[in-house]
Amino acid sequence: MEDPSLERHFKGHRDAVTSVDFSRAKKQLVSGSMDSCLMIWSMKPQMRAYRFLGHKDAVLCVQFSPSGHLVASGSRDKTVRLWIPSAKGESTVFKAHTGTVRSVHFSSDGQSLVTASDDKTIKVWTVHRQKFLFSLSQHINWVRCARFSPDGRLIVSSSDDKTVKLWDKTSRECIHSFCEHGGFVNHVDFHPSGNCIAAGGTDSTVKLWDVRMNRLLQHYQVHSSVVNSLSFHPSGNYLITASSDSTLKILDLLEGRLLYTLHGHQGPATCVAFSRDGDFFASGGSDEQVMVWKTNFDADYGDAVKPQKYSSSVEGTHGTGQSEMDGGIHHKKTKTQDSVRTHEQQEEETSIANTLEHIMGQLDVLTQTVSILEQRLTLTEDKLKECLETQQKIIQNKTN
Repeated sequence: MEDPSLERHFKGHRDAVTSVDFSRAKKQLVSGSMDSCLMIWSMKPQMRAYRFLGHKDAVLCVQFSPSGHLVASGSRDKTVRLWIPSAKGESTVFKAHTGTVRSVHFSSDGQSLVTASDDKTIKVWTVHRQKFLFSLSQHINWVRCARFSPDGRLIVSSSDDKTVKLWDKTSRECIHSFCEHGGFVNHVDFHPSGNCIAAGGTDSTVKLWDVRMNRLLQHYQVHSSVVNSLSFHPSGNYLITASSDSTLKILDLLEGRLLYTLHGHQGPATCVAFSRDGDFFASGGSDEQVMVWKTNFDADYGDAVKPQKYSSSVEGTHGTGQSEMDGGIHHKKTKTQDSVRTHEQQEEETSIANTLEHIMGQLDVLTQTVSILEQRLTLTEDKLKECLETQQKIIQNKTN
């Protein structure tokens, strides 16, 4: 097991970085900032970064679509933009809320988008044509974060009302409120298994709950200041957190203990995210920097073992018993399982999956392009209408 290592430093933002996310293929990294810009960074050395301008105020959240062909961003200007992450940086925009948009998140099929806002609501939209579907409104203060579960059936949200709420997407009902936080809850996310959630906030704690039993699994008191952001490793075995105490912490969820403390940012570490395969993670800070780290510590998180018990005994945490997380830990298959499938079958399946992925991505881009053209057409029609009205007035004035 090796320590995580700092691989790249990206400098280009002119104010605090608020959000980071990797594209699926790890070729690009997007960051949002208080400087009202998005930056798309290439993971290939010497490739230039793109700066996307469009928002009229601070960008507070960014995320790649599952296919990697779109980027969503939310801003203090109350709008959400969907961008095509290429040199042109074209985007469509829609007014999503009556307050600052704090959070954007795609469903795993890439068809829906959930947004959270200071207007105390959570809204769900179609990605295609950005059609509003429904609103969830039981929070009594700003909603900081909202996420779909991996299977898309649940939504979890966290708020300055000190609660984390679990919603059923179909019935649109709040099915549970977790009220154990002693302060505003800044960030919440689902474990890759969908069986548990983690949240962090201004009380400097990180808490994990089982969403089937609605009970607290683990409680970490490892930061000395506000927890701003967190991200699960795709294996589900680790959690990384970013705090205003300027550190990143990596927690071993199987052992229930703090594994690493990383010092990189000068001042608050504001955001953190693992890449989709867990090989890398990125962090952003109020020091205007984006850092990319190589995970290293988990080169072989796959010895085929049964899902283990999550222990919760750790210095600086207090235990809440132990809990089995069925299917919560993803492991490599054993050799005997692997040998059942022929190499050809695997290659064929991979090829089909890649083709479908490509088609979905192309559809995303087409949808977005049509959307951009529609917006332009509407603008042209509006201008034409204005011209005609002006002409009418001139004719009327002349006849008068």
